[in-house]
Amino acid sequence: MSSVTQNDIVKALSGVIDPASGRNVVAAGLLRGLIVRDGHIGFSLEVSPERGPSMEPVRRECEEAVRKLPGVLSVTAVVTAHRDQPQPAPRPAPQPQAAHGHDHGHGQRRTSAHAGPIRVPGVAAIVAVASGKGGVGKSTVAVNLALGLAKLGRRVGLLDADIYGPSIPRMLGIKGKPEANAETKKLIPMSNYGIKTMSIGFLVDEDTPMIWRGPMVQSALTQMLMDVEWGELDVLIVDMPPGTGDAQLTMAQRVPLTGAVVVSTPQDIALIDARKGYAMFEKTHVPVFGIVENMAYFVSPGSGEKSYIFGQGGARRMAETLGCDFLGEVPLHMRVRETSDAGTPVVATAPDSEEARPFIEIARRVGAHLDRALSSTEHRAPKIVIED
Repeated sequence: MSSVTQNDIVKALSGVIDPASGRNVVAAGLLRGLIVRDGHIGFSLEVSPERGPSMEPVRRECEEAVRKLPGVLSVTAVVTAHRDQPQPAPRPAPQPQAAHGHDHGHGQRRTSAHAGPIRVPGVAAIVAVASGKGGVGKSTVAVNLALGLAKLGRRVGLLDADIYGPSIPRMLGIKGKPEANAETKKLIPMSNYGIKTMSIGFLVDEDTPMIWRGPMVQSALTQMLMDVEWGELDVLIVDMPPGTGDAQLTMAQRVPLTGAVVVSTPQDIALIDARKGYAMFEKTHVPVFGIVENMAYFVSPGSGEKSYIFGQGGARRMAETLGCDFLGEVPLHMRVRETSDAGTPVVATAPDSEEARPFIEIARRVGAHLDRALSSTEHRAPKIVIED
């Protein structure tokens, strides 16, 4: 298979005409954030806000033009609307490494002009595992929750939506790159311990910094949802990036989330940020199944004495205050850390152990929430509400 280059992409897009200017989309300066990684292509078309709704045919034409190139496995194009008229951009350099940087929401606002709800065929439910800040063990909880649900008999997938810090490949002990279906050109998810998994970490080197701004984050998340052959799943667990930025809002607003799980540690500073995550889901009308208190206490290997290093019971009290379910507490065990680093998560390799028991119980509680949510929506399509 030949390797497609940026110049190939630019040449193909030069055949697509921008109806407003009469020039091709490259010459008109609409092309932004072109990413080429192992046959997977992403880019955005930047226009003024009033042009956004009319650009969908052009976006589709651009995707189709690139998709015809030899060596292309998948293409995701997005339309972004900018408050100011976009200025013509120079032709991309032959070997870019990423887009132009983070978009933290300051200054000029960008929105996707074709941001309709994303449907994932074959996936019965999608559950986000989120945290208000990093360093609370959210990915550890997400991995072991997914494995716990699988142990309880559900067909489970795991999407690593942490674009800037993907850790799921290492935690599940998966190496290599996903292959594409020759007919559909969709990616076949990687798998281990019975869990279908997709992560941006499979497509880039582990040490490569992901310096992407908002539209490209949205594009990558959309591609990992829609351009992957997930098959029939009872639930897709989504390991969200920490915080409440572009990636989180994309998932909360555009994906029909069945529910969310918020992870926090007991100390006050983490709980403040966890409340922000909870509030984001409330604002976007995503049910919060409950709160998990991770690193609840440390058990001394010798004496078995509990030490409440980060405080005691903070997440439980927050759940009571907010009126949501407290899903459980996970102690700080060295074995959990060691198995996560080694790619042998404790629920998969020692499901009957003391360390795995809290994750299994959390999975039972989440499963009960799933059953109630699915039974209440069985005869109606999910409603996606988007608020500014």
